[in-house]
Amino acid sequence: MTFDAIVVGARCAGSPTAMLLARQGRRVLLLDRAGFPSDALSTHLIHVPGMAYLRRWGLYDAVVATGAPPHERFTMDFGAFVIDGPPPPVDGASQPYCIRRIVLDKILVDAARAAGASVREHFTVDGLLRDADGRVTGVRGEGEELGARIVIGADGLHSTVAREVGAGTYDATPALTAGYYAYYRGVSGPGAEIYQLGDRAVVVFPTNDDLACVFVACPIAQFHDFRLDVEGSYRAAIDRVPELAARVAAGERAERIRGTADVPNFFRESAGPGWALVGDAGYHKDPCTASGITDAFTCASMLAAAVHDGLAGGDLDGAVAGYARARDERFRPALGLTCQLASMEPPAPEMAALLAAVAASPAETTRFFGMMQGSTPVPEYLSPANIGRIMSGAS
Repeated sequence: MTFDAIVVGARCAGSPTAMLLARQGRRVLLLDRAGFPSDALSTHLIHVPGMAYLRRWGLYDAVVATGAPPHERFTMDFGAFVIDGPPPPVDGASQPYCIRRIVLDKILVDAARAAGASVREHFTVDGLLRDADGRVTGVRGEGEELGARIVIGADGLHSTVAREVGAGTYDATPALTAGYYAYYRGVSGPGAEIYQLGDRAVVVFPTNDDLACVFVACPIAQFHDFRLDVEGSYRAAIDRVPELAARVAAGERAERIRGTADVPNFFRESAGPGWALVGDAGYHKDPCTASGITDAFTCASMLAAAVHDGLAGGDLDGAVAGYARARDERFRPALGLTCQLASMEPPAPEMAALLAAVAASPAETTRFFGMMQGSTPVPEYLSPANIGRIMSGAS
């Protein structure tokens, strides 16, 4: 059998892509080298726009039923001022959730399977098939050759599909931070907490099983020193937030500390003859905005629509190339903002004044979190007209 699409990678980008294509009647094969449920080193936050996608897809109730608490508000503590409030609602969703990947990814894989996609777990793709003209026509793995009209790489930062097609990166910035996290009982508050401490950032996300994910980031230049004593460096950063340090000391760590410095920022060429990339395979950035899952949902929706239209209309390559251009146009400002935040440089005086003005207004706080969650475009929020409005105190 030749499939309409083979999707390599079944996590937050791959499973929704496969699900959406299968729901449109396409013959889809979804492959992953892992079995599910299984964990992944990742941020866990699903911003409100991501929850809106889940609502649209009929998966909202299943995610909420996992027992992770809704985040009633975000608290960003800059020391001199605190931006604290709820994000704005999007399409019937009003609160973000922090769902552990061992839970979320299984829901997404099951949804793809229920939609009619064929799912094969523990399947490692080690190469691509091509025709005489070099067009990708399928995958090779586990001693099998499987054909498809398009192969979609949703296989993450170190994508096999990207490597096999020679996809290059652009708008690239090397890793700016390193991050470590662990899970604690007895630490959760009413929502996400972000403490900006100059050369450290400390973040708390309530998640499943009455646990909180406590995350610490440092500049990449300090990564070597940090990892010489991970435990001591991690706790020293938390101790710089006394109220949080008291909660952590009184709580119980449930799992070991884990972390990475492998967080480059880039777009990758994501469309070619018979292939496409989605999720982290094609667009990767620092976790400081915790946007990876939400952005993966967005890109999956965009790519699935393009592939369906291309298969129906006869210009599959043109449709997929259009997806890649639209993705870049949508996310390039967010990638720039992410790199700016991940630099951990003190905000310029003008930006500090803007953030202080936002902190002083509940309405502006919610609008600010609209930019941070992606429902308000970065250029729109940071336009001279909008900044002038905020600074003048206009509603």
